[in-house]
Amino acid sequence: MRLALNFQAPATEEALLRHTHGMELIKVPAQGALAGEVDVLLTPLVGTQPLAELLPKCQGLQWVHIFGTGADTFPFGLAGDIKVSCSRGASATAIAEWVLAMMLSFEKRLPQSWVSAPPAQWFLADLGGLEGKTLGLLGFGAIGQAIARRALAFDMKVVAKVRQHRPSPMVGVTLVDSLEQVLGAADHLVLALSATAASRGLLGAEQLAMTQPGVHLVNVARSGLIDQDALRPLLDRGHIAMASLDVVEPEPLPAGHWLYAHPRVRLSPHISWSAPGMVDRMLAIFLRNLEAFAQGRPLEGLVDVAAGY
Repeated sequence: MRLALNFQAPATEEALLRHTHGMELIKVPAQGALAGEVDVLLTPLVGTQPLAELLPKCQGLQWVHIFGTGADTFPFGLAGDIKVSCSRGASATAIAEWVLAMMLSFEKRLPQSWVSAPPAQWFLADLGGLEGKTLGLLGFGAIGQAIARRALAFDMKVVAKVRQHRPSPMVGVTLVDSLEQVLGAADHLVLALSATAASRGLLGAEQLAMTQPGVHLVNVARSGLIDQDALRPLLDRGHIAMASLDVVEPEPLPAGHWLYAHPRVRLSPHISWSAPGMVDRMLAIFLRNLEAFAQGRPLEGLVDVAAGY
């Protein structure tokens, strides 16, 4: 079996060599075709060669594993009969912890409640809390479920939007198929769904206006789900009290962009996934899949090529 690597990461390559005895590893060159056929391609969404250029060059390719947890920019039109999988769920815990940190910092007025000089008064503050608040989740996959479990531990109410209504697998979580129902209920509105052609622009001006006054908006999914231009006036007048954004459009965000300076925006550079051992977690999913592929068993994290996630 021949495995092509569309990235340059010596530590990851060494780890693969320790677990792929008898398999030939091929490094994708920066330009040009691959020598001979390949069976499997391991690639990030942005690799040594752009996937739209690389896939037609991979003769005999049967399976592509995306070394990451999303597949939104994968050129599915070129996939044909090729199986596509990703390391879905690997970053769920890290992202859920980041979301809880954002919700707590919003309620507890952090960091603005810290002092570096004698304040006007001691003992008095107007801090909020998560207990009794409603978490509205858009998306209830691995990340949404990890967020929900932690929110329930803080005695929050949780309502999640799913594509089709179904019984909730988690006690304390209400699943609905109505976007409006979630928007109108949420004190903290968290986007944790896949980015597809169907979900792009999910929250435009009309939908954002349906949210509760004073809502806290958190996006750990993809920036294209929100109309950033429509978001700005709602932030300006405080209808959206805070937007905690780990994803924006474009990335990297250029210097001078209004999101950097807006007082109601907390911006991080797409790092909510980060945690110790994250590369190992993503690699472990691929290695399990590699064994399953060799044995003809179903793959973990299989992407629906038609749906795009």
